[in-house]
Order: sequence, then structure tokens, then C-alpha cells
Amino acid sequence: MLRHGIDVKGVTHDTMLMSYVLDAGSSRHDLDTLALKHLGKETVKFKDIAGTGKNQMTFEQIPLDAASHYAAEDADITLQLHHVLSRELKQHDSLNKIFTNIELPLMDVLVKTESNGVKVDANMLHGQSLEIANKLNELESYAHQLVGKPFNMNSPSQIQEILFTDLELPVIKKTPKGQPSTAESVLQELAAEFELPEVILEYRGLAKLKGTYTDKLPVLINPETGRIHTSYHQAVASTGRLSSSDPNLQNIPVRSQEGRRIREAFIAEPGNLILSADYSQIELRIMAHLSGDEGLMSAFHDGADVHTATAAEVFSVKPDRVDPEQRRRAKAINFGLIYGMTAYGLARQLRINQGEARNYIDIYFERYPGVREYMDQAQENARSNGFVETLFGRRLNLPNIHAKNSAIRQYAERTAINAPMQGTAADLIKMSMIEIDRWLSRQSDLKTMMIMQVHDELVFEVPPHEVDQVRNKTRDIMCNIAELNVPLVVDAGVGTNWKEAH
Repeated sequence: MLRHGIDVKGVTHDTMLMSYVLDAGSSRHDLDTLALKHLGKETVKFKDIAGTGKNQMTFEQIPLDAASHYAAEDADITLQLHHVLSRELKQHDSLNKIFTNIELPLMDVLVKTESNGVKVDANMLHGQSLEIANKLNELESYAHQLVGKPFNMNSPSQIQEILFTDLELPVIKKTPKGQPSTAESVLQELAAEFELPEVILEYRGLAKLKGTYTDKLPVLINPETGRIHTSYHQAVASTGRLSSSDPNLQNIPVRSQEGRRIREAFIAEPGNLILSADYSQIELRIMAHLSGDEGLMSAFHDGADVHTATAAEVFSVKPDRVDPEQRRRAKAINFGLIYGMTAYGLARQLRINQGEARNYIDIYFERYPGVREYMDQAQENARSNGFVETLFGRRLNLPNIHAKNSAIRQYAERTAINAPMQGTAADLIKMSMIEIDRWLSRQSDLKTMMIMQVHDELVFEVPPHEVDQVRNKTRDIMCNIAELNVPLVVDAGVGTNWKEAH
């Protein structure tokens, strides 16, 4: 409606968001699903009146009586759901606050951000597509050379035959049909010892990059605005994080050179700049706050590099003697433990034996005992309550915490550790977006626009003379949006494109 000059005001409730706040782990929060779940009512589906596939009618083609009944039922069911869900929300003060103070006001911010969109350089992306296509051809030729015959790099069945029949590589995992798996996790494990799986992994990564971004982004440019307008989804990720589609901004790789170059194509209008403000090591800081571990908190209070500090502890060296490989391993331990990584998982990631990985983890917990206590307590709370909460009271139900199936139960146990951290990070960035938007709305002379939200990062398009004011205020709001036992730190950069600014 905003695109047609209608700025909707006065929205006070939203049944999808109410359902999401009450049960974020539920997979669907659409009207039909909620009507059946909460009201026991089967609703008329859009496909019932419009049909499906290429013959599906648009709404104005549907006979008036059918369209009227469908629309009236939607309005009726929405109101009935509101009565049920609002009663439930009012019984949980913290969830009601999450809905009222975060999710509902965020809706308006997301409308603006989507509407603002972001400019991309289509010519640059076309050039990158050509380069990736050449690289794919080189990788394919090299793979054929390694095997001694041609095969289709995009065919899992041919890859399976080459790896496990021709080359007789060890079968690590099987598909449900009993065939040797060629999944990414399997190839990563094989790549530690064999060259071909590594080449296939690189090929797959580049092919995905080309198909998802360098080829697709130019097609997504809106002809009226000349910009890309992603869709943000508030009610999808169980942890409270936002997701996005067309394009999925959250999945643009930052580790590969090609992935980073895609960010180079995200530019400002002529005469403007891109400003990126990114929380530094936010989940580790939240871990330090939630665990109250003295060693971890002291590293953040001293402004030390936390990965170097961990490396110094784990490898028993002075911080100034930590080498890059030790820091890399410490970083894997820091982030791995947040996600409940086991010794087996750490061993695979660092390509070391399991005993060595277990030793690293044991030393880590000796040095940071508060972290171990937090993890044990988080799992115990989940078992007792059936849910975990963020610092601000966002809740994630964990019905599988008592599952008999050990794999399902262990996943719930890992989630019990990680969800409060991811969810708290999500709350912080959402609260910051709301506060920054309010500040920008009050500054009638400013032309700065919020154009993207990606993980723990906010991106703005800024006229050059507004850069200092916007950067300082954005950093101030994000650093002080909540008081933790460790400082919140924001890295803010400026450039002509997103890569340069980040």
C-alpha cells in the first residue's frame, strides 16, 4: 500500500506475530493453520476458489460471491484468533512485552526498509557471472583430469559412482535408500584426505553462488525503482532472527573471495555512501553475560581479542606469543561450543584427531568454568520447563528435550544452549532497528535510509555530509540499547559499496 501512496497507521495487533511470539518453534503461523489449531475450523483455501498452476485465477477474476465469502471469512477468523491469542499473550508478561515492544513496532521499520531497497550494479554482477562460469569450467576439467574420464559434476549419482565405485573412497554415510551419500558434510570429511571431494565442494559452492546471486540479482531489480527490494520474514526463524528472500541476504557468503565480491555490487545512488554498523562478537559477549564467567568477562572488559585470549589459555602461551593457527583453532572452539559442538565435530572442523579435540574442550572448560555451568544449567532448565528464554523473555519451546531418540534429544539439548544467545542477539538488533528508525524519523532534515539488516549488521545509504552524525548516533544506540555485564561493541564502516563499508 505504501508503494501506492497509502501509509497504513494504527495497526495494534497481528495474529501471525502473536502466534510466532507464543510458539516460535511451530513451523507455520498462517491463517489456515492457526484457524485449525486454535479454533478447530477448516477455512476456504485460496486454491479452492482460484485453482492452481498455470490456470490459477487472480483475485479480480474470481466470481463475486466466492470472493466475498473468502474475504469475509478471513476477516472473521482473524478477529476470532485475535481474541484467543491475545488472552494467551496476556498470561505471559514477558511474551506480551516482546510482542508489544519489539515485534509490532518492528513491522513498520521493515516496511520502510523493504520499500527503501538497495541499489546493485548489474554490469558488475554480469562480469562476476562470466568469471565464475570460467572458473567452473576449469574446475570441471581438473576433476575430469583427476578421474581420467569425463562425468557430470552436477549429477549426484555420477559423483557417487566415481567416488565410491571407481576410486573406492570410504563410505561415510548412506542415503535413506542405502546408497553412499554425497552430501556436503560427507564431502568435507573426505576432502581432508582426498583431492577430488575438495574440487567438487568448490565447484558446488561456486555454482550455487552463480545461480543464487550473480545470475539472479540483476533479474530482481525493480524496473520502477532500479533497486532490489528483499522480503523480510518476521515469523520464520525459531530463535527470533529475521530471515529474508528474493534475495536471501542472510546467506551471501563472506568467507570466499567470490562471496565477498558480491557485496561489492551492492552500491549507493550516485553522490551517496554505504554505512555498515555491525555488532562485534555479539553471541560471545552474550555468553559472557549469561554465564557470568570471570575469565570471559574480563577479556571483554579489557578490550582483548577474545580468540587470542582463549588461545593463550588453551595452548598455555602468553597472548603476544599466540600464532595465527592457534588463534584460528581458538576461534573454532569459541564459536563451536556456543553451538554445542562435540569433540567429534571440532575434530572434523580443525582436521585433528578426536582425542586432541576433546583435550582442547576440557582445557577450555577448566579455564572458563562459568561457561560449563551455564551450559549444564541451560539444559537443566529446558528439561524442567520445556522451554528456554532470551535475556528479554523471548521463549523457545523444546518439546523434544525428553525425546527417546538420542539424535533428536541431543539436538534439543544443543538448542537449549544456543537459542538464548541467538535469540538475545536477535532482540538486540531488532530493538536497535526500532530506536534508530525513531531517531531518523525525528530528524526531518536527514536523508539517510536504512536499507538492509543482515545477521548482526545494519546497512544504511547516507549522504556524505550526514555520515559522521549517523555513524555516531547509530553506534551510540546499538551499544546502549541494553545493559549487559560486558560492553556491547559496534564496528561501523563507510564506503562506496557494501564490501568496502563492512
